[in-house]
This record gives sequence, C-alpha cells and structure tokens, in this order.
Amino acid sequence: MEKARKPGALLRERVGHQHARVSYVELFFDLVFVFAITQISHTLLEHFSGLGLAQAAFLLGAVWWVWIYTSWVTNWLDPETTPVRLMLFGLMFLGLTMSSSLPDAFGDRGLVFAGAYVAMHLIRSLFTMASLKGASPANYRNFQRITIWLCISGLFWIAGGLSEGPLRFGLWLTALGIEYAGPALGFRVAGLGRSTTNDWDVEGGHFAERCALFIIIALGESVIMTGATAAKLPVTAVNLTAFVNAFVSSVAMWWIYFHIGADRGSRLIAHSDDPGRIARIAYTYLHILLVAGIILVAVGDELVIAHPLGHTETKTAIAVAAGPACYLLGNLLFKRVTAGWYPLSHLVGLGLFVMLGFCSGLLPPLGYSLSATAILILVASWEALALQPKDA
Repeated sequence: MEKARKPGALLRERVGHQHARVSYVELFFDLVFVFAITQISHTLLEHFSGLGLAQAAFLLGAVWWVWIYTSWVTNWLDPETTPVRLMLFGLMFLGLTMSSSLPDAFGDRGLVFAGAYVAMHLIRSLFTMASLKGASPANYRNFQRITIWLCISGLFWIAGGLSEGPLRFGLWLTALGIEYAGPALGFRVAGLGRSTTNDWDVEGGHFAERCALFIIIALGESVIMTGATAAKLPVTAVNLTAFVNAFVSSVAMWWIYFHIGADRGSRLIAHSDDPGRIARIAYTYLHILLVAGIILVAVGDELVIAHPLGHTETKTAIAVAAGPACYLLGNLLFKRVTAGWYPLSHLVGLGLFVMLGFCSGLLPPLGYSLSATAILILVASWEALALQPKDA
C-alpha cells in the first residue's frame, strides 16, 4: 500500500534570505506565454481600433492573471517534485489551448478560451490547497477563500463563453473584475474572514525574478516581431533606419527596467517584513502596465517598419506614443513602491510623450518613432547618470 504523503512534502524549503533559483520547469512553463503574448500582439495589429484595443487589453489582463497566480503558487510549491511538475505540465497544455483561442476569443472559440482559463485557475488552486493542508494553516485557509472567489468568477467566464457579442464582453469583464478585486479585498468570504498580506509569505527574490523574466518574454516578442517584419523588406536606408530604431527602442526599455529598478525591487522584497504586500502591489498589479506598454511598442514598430514614410495614421501614432508612455508609467509606479519616490526622469519622459502626441500630424511615421525612441534614451540615460546601481 502506498504511504501517505507527509504534509508539506510538496512545499519549497526556505533557507533564511537565500534566493531560491527559478527552476527549469518554470522556464518551460513560460514558453506558453511567449505564444500568448505573440497572439495578442498579432491580434491587435490586425484589429487596431477602439474595440480592438479594449479587447486586447482585456485578453492581456486575463493572460497575465493566470500567469501571475501560477507564479505565486510556484513560489510556495517545489517544482522539483514530480506532482508539482505534472500539475505545471497540465497547466501548460491548458495554457496552450487558451493561447491558441485568443485571436477568436470573441468569436467562435469563446467557450474554449473561457473553459481553459477557468480550468487552469481551479486546478492550480485546488492542487495548492491540498498541498498546503496540514503544513501552512494560514495559507491553506487563504486558498480556500481564493478557490471560492475563482468559482464565482468562473460562472461569469463560462456564461460569457456561452454568450455572444457585447453580452460576452460584459460578463467576462465582470469575471476579470472579480478576480482583480480579490487580492485587494483579501479574498474576503463570509465565515472564513479575509486574508492579510502576512499570510502570503513569498520568497521575495524568486518572485521578483519570475516577474522580471516575464518582462524579458515580452521584450523578446517585440524583437521577434521586429526581425520578422524587417526580413520581408528590401534593404534600403529608410528600412534599415526603421529596423535599427526598433532595436534601440527595445534596448532602452530593457535599460529603464533592468539597470536599476529590477535589482532594487528584488532586494527590497527579499528583505521586507511584509513581502506579500510588495508582491501584491509592485508585481501583481503594476507589472501588467509594463507588459502592455511593450506590446504596444512592438505593434508600433511593426507599423513603422512596414510603412516608414508618408502620413502618420492614428493607429500608428497611438501605438508609437502610448506604448512607451504606458511602459514608463508602469516603471514610475513600480519604482515609487520600491524606492519611495517618483523618478524625475520618468515624469519628464511622460510629459514629453504627451507633447509628442500632439505632433503626429507633423512627422512621418519613422520620424515620429525616432522621436519616441529619443525620449526613452533620454529617460534611461538620465536615470543611469543620476543614480548608479550600487546607490539605488
């Protein structure tokens, strides 16, 4: 007869403030989300309108939420154990199903998208709850609350999948709103009380690294889109300039986040007395702005590389200016939480992007995009010169 598993056998071992490394299976799991980000970018590129932007933002919110919840879970569960690995492989398959349905989520594959999404949440939550039983009473009760919240939101997801048109979007917005409100409200449930951030005792360094790796995924997708588009075009001075500009823009965005902010955030959460609070605000909520900005920048680069000269269309102007502005805003708020102040360089950069937004009719797409890249370079250089990493 098989021996009963010891309570807590699937949990990670904590050794003081030692940084738990990101495992290979976690990186393997993330590959599904490379595909998901690509699907969202291409869908937005093909349906760039007010409704298209709203739907793309919604889909990103859903993709981010299922990924970040899994990152919370693998912060507590040990991916080196076989049951946890098998659970992650199952989530990968469901994630691949969900990602493949993203372009037609508001069409014929709505129920497939909703079903895979809900299944990922519930399987992961129930598995984690069972793994915590008898080993972490506070977090076990926390996942009881989370599971109830996810069951409630799941009803709206499935109802939306069975509906069509505006009703589907409305039901899904309600579902996602419930899920995003959950952490902020402590997953309050009648009879079970509410969670506190002290219950969410994450290993800060690992959690910060997981989120930083997702930023790399998004930036990598931007590079892929740039290279794929440029490869189809003849080599001319204009096309080469647009290609180099897109690459430099990606480098500047990498620099703004990783030169100082990422390491400083990792140190803060790793040594915090309440890492759950920082993980909830700085990483769970604010990092989605960074990813949204990168996706918009990638779409803007694609539009500019394909049509560098002539009149700057509204969709190009929005992507080229709003993308880096959203990315800067996310960095600004993230650094406010992790450093305690609003970086002046970022505030100035946001002001310049607002000004650039009024100049779209004066510049061709390439000139407009070069101006946006110049602002990103200014912000990155300003912060790098004003604050060295060792002083951050």
